[in-house]
Amino acid sequence: MAEPTPHRNEPRRRPAPLLFEPAAAAADPEHFFDLESIDDPRALLSRATELTHAFRAAADRAVEYQAIAAAQLADPRRFDRLTAADIAERAEWTEDYARKMVEFGRDLMRGHDGHGPDTVDTV
Repeated sequence: MAEPTPHRNEPRRRPAPLLFEPAAAAADPEHFFDLESIDDPRALLSRATELTHAFRAAADRAVEYQAIAAAQLADPRRFDRLTAADIAERAEWTEDYARKMVEFGRDLMRGHDGHGPDTVDTV
């Protein structure tokens, strides 16, 4: 399960960088960020853990952007506003989940992170 996103007034920890792989290496299904070439189990655990944290942070950040986009698309002030059903179809979500993401996105845009007590975004 992904760790909660830090409150908006707390600095984000930067995860280990996700290095882009050459096309030839990425085409090999056995190749994954050069992990298969690490022989030392300590080093393998360390690098795999770094990648795990980086992917979780990237996924959490991407979900926040999805929520903001959903909230913007559902904004009643837009003449081309989308319904929750329309957003759900585009994002391959259920309609209920789309409604929750719209609300989460609205919270993010208001400066609330949706976790714990309300906090104001100072950035």
